[in-house]
Amino acid sequence: MAELLLHNRCVHSVYELLGTQENHITYSLGWALSQCPEFRTAMLRRIFPTAQSYAAEQINLQQRQEGGGITDIEIIGDDIHLIVEAKRGWTLPTKVQLALYTPRLRTRSHAHVALVTMSECSQEYAALRQPKAIDGVPLLHLSWRDVQDLCVAKGTHAEKRLVREFHTYLQRIVKMQQQESNLVYVVSLSAAVPPGSKLSWIQIVEDRGRYFHPVGNGWPKEPPNYLGFRYKGELQSIRHVESWKIMDAIQGEIPGFRGTWEKPHFVYTLGPTIRPPQKVKTGSIFRNGRVWAMLDLLLSTNSVSEARDVTKKRLEAVD
Repeated sequence: MAELLLHNRCVHSVYELLGTQENHITYSLGWALSQCPEFRTAMLRRIFPTAQSYAAEQINLQQRQEGGGITDIEIIGDDIHLIVEAKRGWTLPTKVQLALYTPRLRTRSHAHVALVTMSECSQEYAALRQPKAIDGVPLLHLSWRDVQDLCVAKGTHAEKRLVREFHTYLQRIVKMQQQESNLVYVVSLSAAVPPGSKLSWIQIVEDRGRYFHPVGNGWPKEPPNYLGFRYKGELQSIRHVESWKIMDAIQGEIPGFRGTWEKPHFVYTLGPTIRPPQKVKTGSIFRNGRVWAMLDLLLSTNSVSEARDVTKKRLEAVD
């Protein structure tokens, strides 16, 4: 069999021809669910363990409703009605977005209804960020790893092949997440003292092993695995995020600092210091600029901007 290449990358699954963006993942999942009854039943049984029937009459993709948003996937059956909101990466939909869909789940008299979010987030992480229900509708979460585990190679030869190919496609999605988990969010520190603190930004990191920043609004909406700190024109350290909290006030959390914020902040507890083995200059980055770069590149290149640029090329090559 001839090898198929797309942009010099080997294609292992027909689903990869679509791509790995959010809509591509949604369409691929919808196709697999519609063509592979055993896979569909396995997923529905996971979501509705007490349902009497898992027969599906209709599977809708990108269904628009006036005032009710656009759903990613909607599965309607004799006994069930399910809406799936799928996300790429370590992220979750907002409660406001999910609340738009709940009226659809109330218009019909199905015994089992649910909202389901899907992304690379683990169930443990989603449980910390999502309520158990929205407007009385149960809300569940499945990671892409969970969906991959549900790929049951049963049924006809064609069904088995489609399921295997979808499993391969999800494996690539998971692999991309593993690459992205190696990303370091590099920030600039100064000797200035933030309001409410007796310590400078540098001291908060170096002496207390802590750091904090707003949630969103130009800052990460999800906590990174690693933080990098630069000052005096070069990268000084990389620290693993051991734990984090979302807080509106920080009294007593960091010795020498007390204060409140108008918007929620991530407050990090940092792990042991990783020092680059060579001098890593800032490079072509604005004075207060914040960038993403892979850990191994920060430890092997000559500047943060070079690590940033090579990181972008790597991620583009995978996508």
